[in-house]
Amino acid sequence: MSENKYGIYIHMPFCVSRCIYCAFYSQTDLSLTHRYTSALMHEWHLRHTAYTGTPATLYIGGGTPSAVPAADIGILLSHIYNDVGVPGEVTIECNPDDVTSAWAAQLPLWHVNRVSMGIQTFDDRRLRLLRRRHSSRQAVEAVQVLRRAGITNLSCDLIFGFPGQTLEEWEADLRQMLALGVPHVSAYSLMYDEGTPLWRMLGEGRVKEVDEELSRAMYDSLCRLMRQAGYEHYEISNFALPDHRSRHNSSYWRDVPYIGLGASAHSYRPGRREWNVSDIHRYMTSIEDGILPLEGEDIDAATHYNDMVTTALRTSEGLSLTDVAERCGAQYHDYALRQAREHTGQGTLEIEGGRIRLTHEGIHVSDALMSDMMWVE
Repeated sequence: MSENKYGIYIHMPFCVSRCIYCAFYSQTDLSLTHRYTSALMHEWHLRHTAYTGTPATLYIGGGTPSAVPAADIGILLSHIYNDVGVPGEVTIECNPDDVTSAWAAQLPLWHVNRVSMGIQTFDDRRLRLLRRRHSSRQAVEAVQVLRRAGITNLSCDLIFGFPGQTLEEWEADLRQMLALGVPHVSAYSLMYDEGTPLWRMLGEGRVKEVDEELSRAMYDSLCRLMRQAGYEHYEISNFALPDHRSRHNSSYWRDVPYIGLGASAHSYRPGRREWNVSDIHRYMTSIEDGILPLEGEDIDAATHYNDMVTTALRTSEGLSLTDVAERCGAQYHDYALRQAREHTGQGTLEIEGGRIRLTHEGIHVSDALMSDMMWVE
């Protein structure tokens, strides 16, 4: 992606109900969607001229964007397209129970050519545990509805490591996903983020985390089955058939600028990072008063280097030493090389073609490796 390109992220913080593991900013008052959409358009007009070039990708995330009325989505996208044209990749997130034929028929009209759907598991008991609104059957049917509407670029999410889940049950989820033939799969270990209902259940002893050995076996099985099915493991949690990587998410990992619209959304451009207030009412009131409800920080060379470590190292391409030298300085190039060499003998990092990469073993200790690669004053 050339340097005169950027991405657009739109945060729709609306959910009909909240899942017990979710730590993202969201709320359930759907009566606010129209006012919120108007605020998004106003924010866009206040901010987008700070980004030069043309948008390559647009991503509508949440929350649950599919819970937002279609009219609100349509008018918002029309405003953006009128100003900067239609990006090459336009993605919207959805829940399976929101995917009707009528909703799917709107997607081509909005120039949406990619859909990311949260399935999480095909086990109905675990879906109920998570307080998901859909069933396994609805997930399968949603894929079929989207394909009939002409949406073939589909990404689906899975979660592993549920309380009491066995390796065989996890592999059954994977095989069901592979049977659907979606070209992109994201898979994550169940997280117990502080403040979530799931975190409280863990503290009360109502659920128990899977042990580290089983979690590792589940991840290894994920990598093996996806590879055998022809998927490229291009980021720690992401797998794609040829030519079906997420261009938008890849731009985050490749240091490409992006503008984030909406409550709690983050933005980045060279030398500057910004984020909106995580409060929908404060966000809307501020925007309506013509005041951008954001905070920010300037990014110095050390911060930029650390950001590159924590993003690029997640990918199969790894961290480019040439990019580090050009964007941060020669001292950071030398530091990265020196730090990485301490781990190559342990088989957790490799240095090849001017890039530092995690090995498969390194993925299991990626947080520790990234911490060790960080620049410390």
